[in-house]
Amino acid sequence: MDKQGLYLTTFQHKLLLKSLETDLRPEYRRRIEIMLLADAGQSQTQICEALGCSQETARHWITMAQTGQAHHWSDRPMGRPKAVNEQYLARLHELASHSPREHGYSFERWTGQWLSKHLAKETGIKVSACHINRLLKEMGLSTRHKHETPKQETDGTKDSRITIGNLLPNSEPDFRWSLNFLKTSN
Repeated sequence: MDKQGLYLTTFQHKLLLKSLETDLRPEYRRRIEIMLLADAGQSQTQICEALGCSQETARHWITMAQTGQAHHWSDRPMGRPKAVNEQYLARLHELASHSPREHGYSFERWTGQWLSKHLAKETGIKVSACHINRLLKEMGLSTRHKHETPKQETDGTKDSRITIGNLLPNSEPDFRWSLNFLKTSN
């Protein structure tokens, strides 16, 4: 039979231990560890020494355990939001390279806004549409439609955006334009 702790119910204790098995930010992990150590009878000073946390942090989370609020360990977000990681970038690249229809959407082309919403649902990481577009640009991708330009091979270069050709001869220069320009620039 499990030994009952000082503050936590058996359910709370198991819930906190289960949460430690997940990939948590260090700050959240520390919150849980403080409550578990306090429940095991460790003093605030012992907890601070063991975890390298401040007295204020230890006191707050010990109080949360004592008042039956251990389940609130993840309620108060801290610091900057989760940063985009390699898995997120790989998923963004994969999504942008395929039609949204493959993922059940009715539209044909992704937008930064829709990629942001879809990835937030999948990964839990919220990123603005502007940042999504910046990330796509860094990857050499875009949500914009590629306009096909007719390819002209007048100089033998394939897929060139500059066309080199002979200039058409003008039989007589138009001196009226240059005279008008001289009159107005005085």
